Amino acid sequence: MHKIVDKLISIQNEIQEKSIQLNYHNYQPNIVAVSKTFPLTQVMPLINHGHIHFGENKVQEAIEKWLDIKNNFENIKLHMVGKLQTNKVKHVIPLFDYIHSLDNLKLAEKIANEQSKKNKKVKIFIQINIANESQKSGIQKEKIENFYKVCHEDLGLNIIGLMCLPPKNISDEIYFSEMFNLSRKIKLTGLSMGMSSDYLNAIKYRSTFLRIGSKIFGNRV
Repeated sequence: MHKIVDKLISIQNEIQEKSIQLNYHNYQPNIVAVSKTFPLTQVMPLINHGHIHFGENKVQEAIEKWLDIKNNFENIKLHMVGKLQTNKVKHVIPLFDYIHSLDNLKLAEKIANEQSKKNKKVKIFIQINIANESQKSGIQKEKIENFYKVCHEDLGLNIIGLMCLPPKNISDEIYFSEMFNLSRKIKLTGLSMGMSSDYLNAIKYRSTFLRIGSKIFGNRV
């Protein structure tokens, strides 16, 4: 078996063990294999193994890499996990199934407009600036209820959950806990949180999508 597939299986086993320890029944988070910068030769073993969730953060790279693959493997779900510029939305809607980084109203309006044109809805996470970091984008915690209402009710977006990028070198569990509480407050069940370094902590707070790159594919050059 290919070593990349071995790594995925190892992560799945870890998650299962952790879920049993936590006494979480019927809890199976989705692993988004973040394949940015890695060629299709590295991705195909996972596809052939039956893995369906993949993440990219650059639109042009995703188009070049995934257009044919998605036509040939209709069950593949592609996730936009990077920052999304409004001028790229027209390319994202036809190709991607999920957007993890909705972080402002202008972008929300653009997505709604393009979805209407292309008659396709994607599943969307609202990005929360969970630690109020000036260098990071995202909706402020205290504004999430109003922002969600506008996206859901006024624009008709299919908001399935919240996403965060917690600060490094600080206990991420504080932020994962806060994200869990925020999602329940606005009655959303989706949580996109946890990456290669902290996915086992994210599991404690019932993350539903783990964005794992280097732990599967190795370090990027």
